Amino acid sequence: MTATEIPALGAWGDFDLDDPFPLFADVLEAGPVHDVVLKDGVRAFLVLGYDAAREALNHPGLSKDMEAAMDSAAEDGDGVVSEGLPGRDFARHMLSVDPPDHTRLRGLATPGFTKSRLAGLQDRIASTVESLLDDLGTADGPVDLVEGFALPLPFSVIGELLGIDADGQERLVAWFATLMAPYSGSAPPPAAVAASDGIVGYLNDLADRRLAEPSEDLVGDLARAVNDGRISRKEMLSSLFQLIVAGHHTTTSLIGNGIAALLTHPSELEALVADPSLVPRAVEEFLRYDAPVPHSTFRYATQDVVIAGTTIPAGVQVIVNLAAAGRDPARHSEPHVLDVHRESTDHLAFGHGIHHCLGARLARLEAVIAFTGLLARFPGLTLAVDPSELHWNHGDGLVLRGLSSLPVRLSWPSVGLALGVPLTT
Repeated sequence: MTATEIPALGAWGDFDLDDPFPLFADVLEAGPVHDVVLKDGVRAFLVLGYDAAREALNHPGLSKDMEAAMDSAAEDGDGVVSEGLPGRDFARHMLSVDPPDHTRLRGLATPGFTKSRLAGLQDRIASTVESLLDDLGTADGPVDLVEGFALPLPFSVIGELLGIDADGQERLVAWFATLMAPYSGSAPPPAAVAASDGIVGYLNDLADRRLAEPSEDLVGDLARAVNDGRISRKEMLSSLFQLIVAGHHTTTSLIGNGIAALLTHPSELEALVADPSLVPRAVEEFLRYDAPVPHSTFRYATQDVVIAGTTIPAGVQVIVNLAAAGRDPARHSEPHVLDVHRESTDHLAFGHGIHHCLGARLARLEAVIAFTGLLARFPGLTLAVDPSELHWNHGDGLVLRGLSSLPVRLSWPSVGLALGVPLTT
């Protein structure tokens, strides 16, 4: 199959969100780099395959400066990015800038994600997992593991890091679910606009309170940085927005996607139940097999860039298909097979280079504790619906991909919970 025979290349993102992998494989087979048009009409170059993706993710000629791209779009009317919600005031965080600003902003957030800081969170994560499983165990009939487990766990953890109380977490969960829901057409629906307004109002109020009286949490750290001139208020708000999205959505999808993969591969589920020591390796396999971030975040070429032998012209957006890289047959043997015994962990699900995910260690820790606890408590877990009824429509489907719900039947509890997971990542 050649690139010209693949209709989806003319509207990249309009593919089957529930199972995009056959298409990804076809496009990769046709070549590692393709000129495409995104759903919003913006031209982009799509990079697939492990080696090409790794090259692009760390290429100095690819910029992440979203504000510069927005300015270009405003000037010529045919830029490389469409301004989305909640707008420019929230577009100055570490994922949307280049060095030296990237170095400065990432450095301010890094203390919240050190190994020692996360070690202090381990017991809190374990107790949250136990509490959520207790609640699920009281249900009469099938339960939704996204709503009752995969979503509240990471939001509780990022809420702890940021010092957001339970009421604030509840409101933000609802708003972000609405904001991140996919939609058709070029303009966001009124519900998404209202959710964006709610988030903007809440984060501005949170910033005001922390700037007046900095707290001993990550928001307080950012507030102190504003007060002493190291970052702007705009950078603080942008960072808060980005940390919440990255801190909950991706981990929710990692847990949900991983559980779905196990429930549709019973032999792999049985292997984990029989040997919980495989869970850390299984988490890496879930990241490779069904990446929660199937495409990289925003990049564009500031000059003519050559990736895998193809010249990408200056001024064009570049999207790296991380999901396709995870199933590249040139890198992984039997790439479309889920194997919790797989020893290779060299996926690109957390990116590569200076923008490698800051929260990767936290996501791994949460996932290991979540899967260990869930399978210890409910080893006979089964799907409550036919697999064809599972839909990956939590997120925009391009950069973010997760299940909207995961109905399951729980087994009778086993004795005790094996939540004493060593912090090894």
